[in-house]
Amino acid sequence: MPHADSSFVPSEITTRSAFYEHVAEQLEALLDGSTYWVSNLAQASSLLYHAYLSSPLYGSDQPPSDSSPHSPTQPPQPPQPVVNWVGFYLQHPRPSRAGAAASAGAGAGAVAGAGVGAAAPAPLVVGPYNGRPACISIAPVAGRGVCADAFVKEQGVVVRDVEEYPGHIACDGDTRSEIVLPLRTSSGRVIGVLDLDSTRLATFGGDDLEGLSRVVDILARGCDWE
Repeated sequence: MPHADSSFVPSEITTRSAFYEHVAEQLEALLDGSTYWVSNLAQASSLLYHAYLSSPLYGSDQPPSDSSPHSPTQPPQPPQPVVNWVGFYLQHPRPSRAGAAASAGAGAGAVAGAGVGAAAPAPLVVGPYNGRPACISIAPVAGRGVCADAFVKEQGVVVRDVEEYPGHIACDGDTRSEIVLPLRTSSGRVIGVLDLDSTRLATFGGDDLEGLSRVVDILARGCDWE
């Protein structure tokens, strides 16, 4: 089977639990024999993004109607994927130049909210993803957004409405709901997060949290993180 076909979701799959069972099977087959974490995260983000797009359980939405005629330079907008961003943020192993300079000028605890005398944590840096351009880095400090909270608390976070989530970081103004899970090594150490955004309110729930937990488990076992 061509690799691209792994993201196709058969029409007989009509429940989210079956959807994630299919995705997990395809991911394990796709990563068979591969341990390089960059390649594996890239494959996982692409597989998930296109599987969501091909399944009527998620699919796509038509853009808002526009009564004005479209010019050749402004063609009609294509349907927009409901799950509009799938990707990873990973904790950078070294402080950034900006962070190092801030620490040198302000002493320890230069990260906002870290507290006096606290060392600035290494940022979460965007890794392989599918979707529009995203925030380059996120401070892993509790209360600084969904990704930061999932990383610091080491647990999945489901957000029905991002506008109501304290500290939400708006990388894409079209995003309305979100789900984030911690990404671990095989030894259990949290090294990043799997982040998914949606253009609809309350897209994600318990079935998604359970299904995506299997995805990150496959990555934990299958990647060489050194």
